[in-house]
Amino acid sequence: MRILMFGRGAIATIYGRVLAAAGHDVEFYVRPGRAAEYGDEVRMDWVDGRRALLGRRVRENYPARFRESIDPDDGFDLVVLSVGHHRLAEAAEFLAPRLESATVLVFGNVWGEPLEAVAPLPADQVVFGFPGGGGQFQEDGLLVAAIMPSVVVGTAHAPTSRREGEVLAAFGQAGITAREERDIRGWLWLHFIADAGMYAQAVSKGSLSALVGDRQALREAFATTRELLPLLRARGVDLGEHRRAMLPYRFPLLMGAVTGWATALVPIARRALGAHTDTDMVEGRAVLSDTLRKARQLHIPAPRLET
Repeated sequence: MRILMFGRGAIATIYGRVLAAAGHDVEFYVRPGRAAEYGDEVRMDWVDGRRALLGRRVRENYPARFRESIDPDDGFDLVVLSVGHHRLAEAAEFLAPRLESATVLVFGNVWGEPLEAVAPLPADQVVFGFPGGGGQFQEDGLLVAAIMPSVVVGTAHAPTSRREGEVLAAFGQAGITAREERDIRGWLWLHFIADAGMYAQAVSKGSLSALVGDRQALREAFATTRELLPLLRARGVDLGEHRRAMLPYRFPLLMGAVTGWATALVPIARRALGAHTDTDMVEGRAVLSDTLRKARQLHIPAPRLET
């Protein structure tokens, strides 16, 4: 499969690397002038959790290929769009006239109605998903990251489609289980308020990396998300469809302790969270402000976010 990763962020790079290793033809779209700046490889220090229970540390120089333009005749089968939710509209508008018949995997946070959030992309060409893992580029250009053995995938407009099947197959070839989510809209919104809980603590502590092993902060994060569940109900989400994903918010004290232990001791979890040392947290602050704005609009109390 011919795959274009939109941008050279941490998620695009780590998944581009594993998709390329599985035999796919992978390129990265970057802004004009960036290709020369990035050179012909990416230095990576990452934990591969696809096959080893606690992950396997990999240090390497990945020979990535960068391009500074996209043309409808380029023949891409799949475009992976992984940007902050506050940049989705801009990216979708840029991609729409350049897609031709390519499938677009929107791979990250979405807070609006999913298809409206990525208009004017053609609805029948869009698949939504969420990565399992994460990381961050350090100041010296080193990507510190981790990848889990699974991702979530679904469509917002129909049952499993040919395009969704192709995305599932591509991840499968890379050794990643892609779990189909029937209510991807509700799942994405639940994950969004989960991020709001985490970012509320991260802003208080200075960065996401400061939460590693901090059981009290993680309990507070889960409690904040629990407080926001009525917001999802007000938006029409059937929380009963997401029983497994709801577990941490039903028992925030227990899950805070378990997650604190896991992030402190398990290499994959520690690396995925601990790499995030950025104190600016542009996406995180946008998540918080957009969550609070929607809560106020729907008259849902959110005292933990108001403070």
